[in-house]
Amino acid sequence: MVTITIDKDKCDNVDCGECVDICPVENFVMGDGEIIIQHPEECTLCEICMDVCPNGCVVVKDE
Repeated sequence: MVTITIDKDKCDNVDCGECVDICPVENFVMGDGEIIIQHPEECTLCEICMDVCPNGCVVVKDE
């Protein structure tokens, strides 16, 4: 099972949102002024979201 977390204390989604734009399975969406993970079970573990996040907010783990 895949676990995706976003450290909301470090995330500056107002100016960033790179993970929303880059995810190949469109797992992230902007909503209510923050990034929301919508379908973690569809994650392919490519970790592109972690690579593009300038603040290291996104963590993907395979449990």
